[in-house]
Amino acid sequence: MRVKVTKAEIITSAVKPEQYPNTGLPEIALAGRSNVGKSSFINKVLNRKNLARTSSTPGKTRTLNFFNINDRLLFVDVPGYGFAKVGKGERAAWGKMIELYMQTREELRGVVLLVDIRHKPTGDDQQMYDYLKHFEIPVLVVATKADKVPKSKIQKHVKQVKETLEVEPEDKVILFSAETAQGKEEVWKELYRLIEK
Repeated sequence: MRVKVTKAEIITSAVKPEQYPNTGLPEIALAGRSNVGKSSFINKVLNRKNLARTSSTPGKTRTLNFFNINDRLLFVDVPGYGFAKVGKGERAAWGKMIELYMQTREELRGVVLLVDIRHKPTGDDQQMYDYLKHFEIPVLVVATKADKVPKSKIQKHVKQVKETLEVEPEDKVILFSAETAQGKEEVWKELYRLIEK
């Protein structure tokens, strides 16, 4: 599915509900551990070079960042979890901020959970997947950096992701590469399915 992105802009950054934008548009949150390639994913899916700032320093995103896409939907980039070099207090605050958003936001239609295909999903990845299933929030698992794994080994890695997360049959795992755009059209197809429910 080819989607022409004519408008993609960050409209606000928020840390509490009263700062969330009031657009009424459906929202898709993007979650994943620090350095999983979230910013690269956003830039590639939206055909933009630097809309989301990529950084080699984990933990750059510290707020919920709302992006307006074509006046049709919003992407909500949430802080990465995992090994970001921040104190426990700040990490706990992020956790509360993300939880509050995911549990109370009526516009939320689903979450793209990004995992690095090269590695076994972490305990944090498992926790996030379980959390989303528990609260019945639709989840799309996107395995990034697919171009970094030899083709002959890719199925083994996909199996590892599915087994570690215990991915339910109705949930897809999409292979994605910000380098080659592999999986981009499939991602859009799934996103439209979520926002048109």
